[in-house]
Amino acid sequence: MARHRKQYTGAFKAKLALEAIKGQRTIQELATGHGVHPNQITTWKKQLLASAEDIFSGARERREVSDEQEKDELYRQIGKLQVELDWLQKKSGILRR
Repeated sequence: MARHRKQYTGAFKAKLALEAIKGQRTIQELATGHGVHPNQITTWKKQLLASAEDIFSGARERREVSDEQEKDELYRQIGKLQVELDWLQKKSGILRR
């Protein structure tokens, strides 16, 4: 029998992680109340704490700019290689399919 995994929204994960950080209820209570395994809430809590610094440091924006620059460079290389391939096919007489 195939098992279907539950998928949770980012808002749901953030809500539970924040509740776990607050500590007003135990992780076990949160898990029981929301039908989630306690280990999952602990993982979400760790992810939230690990990424919290990025929110305030601007690292995420720098990473996005860097990713965009890398993408532009890769597209430029693809274009250059495509031109070279077309030229080589034309010179060798190989027709493109």
